[in-house]
This record gives sequence, C-alpha cells and structure tokens, in this order.
Amino acid sequence: MSLNIAIAGAGIGGLAAAILLSRDGHRVTIYDQFDAPRPVGAGFILQETGLTILGELGLREQVEALGASLTRLHGISADNQRTVLNVRYTALRKRLCGVSLQRCALFDLLYNTALSEGAEIVSSARIITAIPSTGHLTRGDGQTTGPYDLLIDALGVRSPLSSRSRHPLTFGALWATLDWPDESAFDAGALEQRYRRARQMAGVMPSGQLTPDGKQTLTYFWSIRADAHTDWKKAPLDDWKKQAIALWPETELLLEQITCHDQLTFARYDHRTHSPVVRERLVHIGDSWHAASPQLGQGANMALLDAYALAYALRDHPDIDVALKAYVKMRRGHVRLFQAMSWMFTPVYQSESVVLAWLRDWLAAPLSRIPPAPQILAGMVSGAIGRPLKRLGLKPGD
Repeated sequence: MSLNIAIAGAGIGGLAAAILLSRDGHRVTIYDQFDAPRPVGAGFILQETGLTILGELGLREQVEALGASLTRLHGISADNQRTVLNVRYTALRKRLCGVSLQRCALFDLLYNTALSEGAEIVSSARIITAIPSTGHLTRGDGQTTGPYDLLIDALGVRSPLSSRSRHPLTFGALWATLDWPDESAFDAGALEQRYRRARQMAGVMPSGQLTPDGKQTLTYFWSIRADAHTDWKKAPLDDWKKQAIALWPETELLLEQITCHDQLTFARYDHRTHSPVVRERLVHIGDSWHAASPQLGQGANMALLDAYALAYALRDHPDIDVALKAYVKMRRGHVRLFQAMSWMFTPVYQSESVVLAWLRDWLAAPLSRIPPAPQILAGMVSGAIGRPLKRLGLKPGD
C-alpha cells in the first residue's frame, strides 16, 4: 500500500522518517519553514539506540567517521572538587560508546539522503495548523495543502500542531561550537562538566568535524536561567567570562575564541508530553510528542527511534489506524521511562536547590560507584533501559 504522506519539519526525526517511508514506496513531502532547510541546536551525542537506526539508514559509518567517540561522561563539583558524575559506557557492555558530533553534520547526511530517496522538500513553508480529519495542512502564507493520507508532526518542542508546554524549565543553556585547541587539557573521549552547586554548570564536549578532512571541534555549554538571558546580553561579555573562568580555569583558552555575545546561542528547554499521540490522520514524533531537558542527551536518539517505529508499523500493518496504534504501543513505554528519568535528574544538575546539590555531592555520587549503579547509569545514558531496539526487532551493534 502506497500512501501520500506530509511531514511538517525537516529536523532529524522528520528527515529520518522521510528516508524510511520513501524507501517503503510511499510518496513523501516535507514542509520546512526556512528558505533553505538547516539544523537548529548544539552539538549532541548519538547513543547506541540512535546509531543503530542510522545503521538501518546506511549512514552509521559516515556518522562515526565525522563524530568523536565518547567513552565516558565526567563531572566535578567546583565547590569541593568531588567527582559527582562518572558514567563509563563499558560498565554496561564492552566496546559500547557514544558518538558526539555537530548537528549540522548529521543534518547534511540525512537531508541529502532524503532527496536521493525521492522525498520532496518544500522550503519557506511554515506550517501553522493541521486538519486531522481531512489530512490538510495550512501554511503561514494562508495556503492549504493536501489532502494527505497521513500527516507527521516533526516540528519539535514548539510545534504549533502540539500542545503548549506546561513545564518550561527554569534553566536553559548558552552554547558555541569552537575549534579544538592545539594544546588542550580536555579529554577527547569524554563529555566533561563543572558545577557550582546546581546553579552554575559548564560543559565541554568534542563534536567531531563537518567534513572528513575538516577541523576537529568541540561544543562549549554554559547553564543560565532563561529569565537572565536578556540581562546577560546587555552586560559586558568579559563579566560573564570572569564567572566562567572562575568556575573552570582550563576553559580560558576556549573562551578566547568567543569575542561577542552572538557567538553563543541560547537554547530554551521544556518538559512536555503531547496527548493524544495520534488523532485521526495526524501523528507526532520526536519533541513534538515528548520534549525533555537535554540532561540525559536523548532527544535526537528518541526522534530516530520514533521515525523507525512509525515506518516499521506502517510496513507491518496495511491498515493505517492499526499501524498508528502499533507505533504508539512500541514507543510509549520507553518514552514515559525517559521522560520520568529526565524530570528526576534535571534539578540535580540545573536548579536553585542547595539541598539537591549537597545530596548529589555527598550521597548520590559515592553510591553511584557501587554496583549495579555503574551499569544502571550506563544504561540510562546509552538509552538501553527499556530495551527500545528489541521492541523494533533490532539488535545493538557489538
């Protein structure tokens, strides 16, 4: 059965869905608001869950060549110099790792593959409403397009087709992609962080290269209250740099590359679960269904899992209604689990709470080194808890 499918949003989830559905013989049209579709967001980590889906797309080797292999996540409290985050992937499985890379590197691979598979990408088309009963989409310029057999909302956390967030998170982050210094004290195989209580956090993560012969880069993060961003932009940049260097002196070499406020992009975060996931001909994937903080770094991986699950369900069930119910069933448990874990862990590392930071440093951190805690933490970070790949008939790589 060949369907006429519209996808709103040319992000990671939308493009992955377009590739899979086009290969299955469906006619796919992607609508994106930008004149030339482009990625939005910082460097990120692809876990084994997302990498396995990329393997199904035939892109895993290219992603691993462009990205940086991560073996651990490591964080130190600047207040007492205690290690309060120490997650090693190999605690769960030998040779397990994450791959960190620039979002635009993955976007380019997915975008070009979607085009080569025959998906049509319509730019400068901001989708504002959907009519689930008839399969129509309305654009910002007033044009209505359709009807389609299936509408896929892949517009992300602020999708106009999804419910509004009831839990906007207090803290967001400033981030910048920088050149990896020739002389560096940073671990090329780790995401490293420094904290002052839970109110200040800085992070450094290798983010690979844009092209096979390109420069090695890293992504720098600085946690900031969302309501403080405007004042931050008005203040002299050197005032912020002094705070950042005081928290983590080794980053001074990195911050020399930042000469104006606009080099740092501000990201807001929300915690929201849209319901229902399916309404007649409209289905939600990725952050338009389940938005969370980036604390567990699962956003891109969850979107890839959703895209594969949707294509898998449509391939397995010729009746669309049955297929969409199967899609939700395959993904709902894993989504709920990671939503809950993200909600629980975020205030431990990003909040105004003095008590939670103290418990993290003096109780949770020591306990995290006692088995089976290292294995559980590695399972959380790698996305393996809940066994999402098994539910899709897939096995993780060795």
